[in-house]
Amino acid sequence: MDEGFVPWPADVAERYRRAGYWRGRPLGDHLHAWAQAYGDAEAVSDGPVRLTYRGLAEVADGLAVRLLDAGLKPGDTMLVQLPNTWEYVALLLACLRAGIAPVLALPAHRGHELRYLAAHAEVTAVAVPDRIGGFDHEELGRQVVAATDSARYLLLCADQVTEDDLDLRAMARPDPDPAAARAFLDSLAPDSGEIALFLLSGGTTGLPKLITRTHDDYEYNARRSAEVCGFDRDTVYLTALPASHNFPLACPGLLGTFMNGGRVVLATSPHPDRVLPLMAAERVTCTGVVPAVAQRWIEAVATGRHVAPPSLRVLQVGGARLVPELAQRVEPVLGVTLQQVFGMAEGLLNYTLLDDPAEVRTGTQGRPMSPDDEILVVDGDDAPVPPGAMGALLTRGPYTPRGYYRAAEHNARAFTPDGWYRTGDVVRLHPSGSLVVEGRDKDLINRGGEKISAEEVENLLYQLPGIARAAAVARPSEELGEHVCAVIVPEPGAVPTLEGIRQALQAMEVARYKLPEHLVLMDELPLTKVGKVDKKALRDLVR
Repeated sequence: MDEGFVPWPADVAERYRRAGYWRGRPLGDHLHAWAQAYGDAEAVSDGPVRLTYRGLAEVADGLAVRLLDAGLKPGDTMLVQLPNTWEYVALLLACLRAGIAPVLALPAHRGHELRYLAAHAEVTAVAVPDRIGGFDHEELGRQVVAATDSARYLLLCADQVTEDDLDLRAMARPDPDPAAARAFLDSLAPDSGEIALFLLSGGTTGLPKLITRTHDDYEYNARRSAEVCGFDRDTVYLTALPASHNFPLACPGLLGTFMNGGRVVLATSPHPDRVLPLMAAERVTCTGVVPAVAQRWIEAVATGRHVAPPSLRVLQVGGARLVPELAQRVEPVLGVTLQQVFGMAEGLLNYTLLDDPAEVRTGTQGRPMSPDDEILVVDGDDAPVPPGAMGALLTRGPYTPRGYYRAAEHNARAFTPDGWYRTGDVVRLHPSGSLVVEGRDKDLINRGGEKISAEEVENLLYQLPGIARAAAVARPSEELGEHVCAVIVPEPGAVPTLEGIRQALQAMEVARYKLPEHLVLMDELPLTKVGKVDKKALRDLVR
């Protein structure tokens, strides 16, 4: 895995270690520290399945040993596409114990995305459920394994598993000798500077880039987030967004909850009919959602369909900008404290504080969480703008990697020569020290928190018949913030339809959230003075 990994400069890494951000301990090593500290306290609630901290450690160790016995090795990579269930949590922790780096795909991904990710990371195994909703993930997993030269194993989470596949549920149980299993895995512990896991970017150029998160930086990511958010043993955190996202995984998320002895409640959907009663029953105190979900919850409570969960104290909202009009409704309708979270899987995290004035909580997206988070707000020439002026956000810090995995050409554009990451966000600095997000300077569509590359959609559209020119732009959506609008110049005699385009892209195994939801036909695409498609003019048009 080291080939293609971009490290922090040695002097910078040493500074982070001296400051105590990086503690030199692999993430998997913390599992037994949690078990020792919190023992029989409940760690995970997944419907009828309840796991204590001690039980979770033993299940993860047993699974890790069985993965290694099956033929996987420390240093391998595994593509993981599982919903929010206890098996996902056990597998994630087992991989960390065994030194296997999971590539965290989303349940919405299909063959188009998974084949690319599996090949790019050279995965040894693919982990999938049998079905989610009406979709056959088991068959998809088989196709991905068959199409990936490095892949040898299909790890299946299902009630019925053939002897040719690895049975995740059967393997996720304690070892007959838990102490021996622990000692064996301790002896294989990876270096804390190695890659712990791969997150996926919401990048603007083609398919998602792989973000390398080391044990050192990701442990700090979760630990510092939990400190800022006040997580403790009384925290009950609901994971309703896909746990493969950075936000519900470690901001503070699952990992931040475990670090402080709280309890994680798992849900496979954030639909208000499902989770509002669940939060009340499980006494949930905190959860994180995207603005579209927050809006649905507010509407469900305001219209009297549901009551606000009485235990819920903090609602974190991130993944996309929360407009002030909606932000101002969160606290009075749901009876919680709003905490805005502005961050990225590539690193930088900003939080509004729970005791910030109301105008800061509702009108800004928070301030950087680490003393060593560096930010610059710059103009088009990378020169700093005056305080309060809008500009592009650049950042460096102890949990912001210095490059994507095996992406040298893209890294040359996404990072400055001295290591600043170009986030693609247009921001201004509020007098409180918080950031206000004004938009994007990258060609990215943010659909309910899912980042979609316009270039990727355009490349797919050009593979369809009857399309001479194509562009994809964001169209405002009241519920989701933005959705994909396809702007097309048809070939002579062709009459593309929205439904026809959607069906064709689904047949190409493209994730549903990337499919166009609006179509505009034009005789010609507007161009800039240098001959490029004028995306600003197109965005104005579709608005």
